[in-house]
Amino acid sequence: MFKGKKILITGGTGSLGQALTKKLLSYEPEAIRIFSRNESKQIEMESEFDNPRLRFFMGDVRDSERLYYALEDVDIVFHAAALKHVPKIEYNPFESIKTNVIGSQNVIDNSLRQNVEKVICVGTDKAVSPLNTYGATKLLMEKLFVSANNYVNPEKHKTKFVAVRYGNVMGSSGSVIPKFIDLIKKNKPITITDLKMTRFTITMNEALEFILNATQVGKGSEIFIPELKSYDMSTLIESLSELYGEAKQEIVGIRPGEKLHETLINHDEILYGWKINQMYMLANPHYELFNQKNILENYNGIEKINEMESYSSDVAQKISKEELKKKISELEFN
Repeated sequence: MFKGKKILITGGTGSLGQALTKKLLSYEPEAIRIFSRNESKQIEMESEFDNPRLRFFMGDVRDSERLYYALEDVDIVFHAAALKHVPKIEYNPFESIKTNVIGSQNVIDNSLRQNVEKVICVGTDKAVSPLNTYGATKLLMEKLFVSANNYVNPEKHKTKFVAVRYGNVMGSSGSVIPKFIDLIKKNKPITITDLKMTRFTITMNEALEFILNATQVGKGSEIFIPELKSYDMSTLIESLSELYGEAKQEIVGIRPGEKLHETLINHDEILYGWKINQMYMLANPHYELFNQKNILENYNGIEKINEMESYSSDVAQKISKEELKKKISELEFN
């Protein structure tokens, strides 16, 4: 579905944007537009990729008019631009709302104006029963996207809006594993919030496959969530110690706005949950086409979720230590 298409990625110079660009280039699109406000990262990315199918657009999702011109003749949009560092957002909540909420609305409005074929927003587990401002803004982003299809006039628009939701990518910038490895190599203690803390495992390649799978399956108004295993902090520390040397530990306690476990589907959302193509799908209960009969007719191989009360890292299937060590060993920073 990407061959010969024009694709735009907001936040395209970020770690996900760059990985997604590399993956999409293998599907022979006509062009990929990288939309971001980071001038130096654009220069670095342009030099590193050196690909004539890439176009670099300076701009901010807060600027609706700039988005309008950037989206001209675009077929598919991946919306990955966001402010995401929890402590910074707690201190600067107004800025987060401008980027994560109003910026997302600008993407929706201008995708409709330019009649884009499909628009996918990248969400986070922190949007589920949010405990911090970042999670609340990403929840609103999801709500905007799943409701945006109500504004689609079939006689004027072909646009479909889809949301994806997953946790932190292993090894991505700001994530805990590269930080821990760096501390171990420097013979410094690793700072642990709680040994009982659990997190889902997803590598960048798994995240990309999931996003493209959801893009293909999505018909509009859904939230897709990957089927993942999880790990606890003690297993992670054991794995890192066996790979990089014994890790000294310092327990610092849970930080403000942080959760002990990651939740990808809460107990209320699970009522609208389905399973398809190794993914979970949440059907928007306010979208009239999402009755059970229509869902079963329009999604091949879909099944209703009946056995789960919620989908969180403390109750999900645990990854073995050997599997976790293998994933860590394959990360790019090694």
